[in-house]
Amino acid sequence: MIGLRHGKTQDVLAGLLLAAIAIPASLATARLAGMPAEAGLYAFAAGAVGFAIFGTNRFLSAGADSTIAPIFAGGLAVMAVAGSPQYVALAALLSVMVGVVLIGAALLRAGWVADLLSVPVVTGFLAGVAVHIVVGQLPVVLGVPGSGGPLLGQCVALWHLLPQANVWALGIGLAVLLIIQVTEKVLPSIPGALLALLLASCVVALWHPSVDMLNALHPAMSAPAMPSFADVYRLVPLTLIVAVVCMMQTAAVLRAYPSQPEGPLHVARDFAGVGAGSIIAGLVGGFPVNASPPRTAVVVEAGGSSQWAGLVAVVLALALLYWGGALLTFLPHAALGGILIAVAFRVFRLGEMIHIARRGGTEILLVLASAALVVALPIQTGMILGVVASLLHGFYIVARPHCVELARAPGTTVWWPPDGENGEHVPGVLVFAPAAPLNFTNAAFIRGQLRDTIERAKVPVRLVVIEASGMIDIDYTGAGMLVRLIGFLRDRGIDIALARLSVERAAVQAERTGLLDAFGRDHVFLTVEEAVRAL
Repeated sequence: MIGLRHGKTQDVLAGLLLAAIAIPASLATARLAGMPAEAGLYAFAAGAVGFAIFGTNRFLSAGADSTIAPIFAGGLAVMAVAGSPQYVALAALLSVMVGVVLIGAALLRAGWVADLLSVPVVTGFLAGVAVHIVVGQLPVVLGVPGSGGPLLGQCVALWHLLPQANVWALGIGLAVLLIIQVTEKVLPSIPGALLALLLASCVVALWHPSVDMLNALHPAMSAPAMPSFADVYRLVPLTLIVAVVCMMQTAAVLRAYPSQPEGPLHVARDFAGVGAGSIIAGLVGGFPVNASPPRTAVVVEAGGSSQWAGLVAVVLALALLYWGGALLTFLPHAALGGILIAVAFRVFRLGEMIHIARRGGTEILLVLASAALVVALPIQTGMILGVVASLLHGFYIVARPHCVELARAPGTTVWWPPDGENGEHVPGVLVFAPAAPLNFTNAAFIRGQLRDTIERAKVPVRLVVIEASGMIDIDYTGAGMLVRLIGFLRDRGIDIALARLSVERAAVQAERTGLLDAFGRDHVFLTVEEAVRAL
């Protein structure tokens, strides 16, 4: 009983801290999404309630998210003017559609979808999104009119408007940014965004500077409009992009903050929790929601033990919306712009990029390409092309696998990739290991690599042993190629054997396609050493 009471107390405390972080972030995200400020609070409340009912993770915080906001805002901006009734209706419809896709993914147990994009591509996406956020918020922080259009055009327009910058707006925006950066690094337990907004409101109340202010919140929920088929059709591509990003981020949060350190991850089931939050948000006039890594970290670090922490934060957010909305008229837009620029700094994962450059080799090019596509093109277009680039990169790895000639480790019977000159070679024997499944994408390449290796051999090859531990799959095309290669080599006096076909699935496929018969049962061995000694 004492432990239960302690857990509830910790949830309340975690909820208070979560509210201090989530309320300013949700107001700022609503601005980033081109929506009224109250829509951000409704999105946070919907995300928290939806996940509390349908999700499984004890810590995950779902709600308005600055990662997906610029993505769908860019897509909706070509259909309607940001902030207009049509725009708000489209955002609500998009939210419901994203929720339906996420719940569909949960029902299909499609947790694997979250793994389709590589870390370098996602890092590049986020870097591009961060650039969009910064460029989009600079007019707000400078107190000058914003301009739409391509990012480069916005930068040029900002350069010409610099002499007209509002000193008060610039000072408030930079001060908010500085406070958030300092508190995150020096005093992480203090909600820097809330502190910065309070100080900015005090400055406005005392000195009445000439800056744009936030309007009072209107707690009335928007009645959902009846969507047309044309609107649904136009939103399908954007829906899929936002849903995939939600899946990736939700999976990342679940892996970082599992309910039980050694317990199972219910990734697909928790897609349904986020999806339910998006549907609720759309029905109350909000916008798509997502799992939030920083807010989830706050719940964990504050000792929260259940979704009650999120529900406590929801009560506080709704209390502000219904009874304290007038207080926000002292809040300058430049302060929210400072918060969003701070978010952009967090989204721009410079440390991850450096790590990829040091450890990932040429994969840093994927980071740069993904970022460039998102920056140079509309966000949704850049992300689609980035997804294509990611899939092509994965396809290329399979289509052009690493193939290596093995050597016997000195004094052993183990055949291994040689380390420099260390390794024993048996004259006339070539042990060849393709490190990939054998299928239609790479069969011709692997055949070419083997023939080139035979031709480069210093001693004429009399026996080829295929070390097949890397062949986790063999399709009809790949098996046919290998069957023809067996005949080609044996016609030229070169024997060929198969060793270490250890994956059961590949062994069944080799049997079914006739590959084992082509080798001959007396030419299929458990180990390379056994094949070399026998033949």
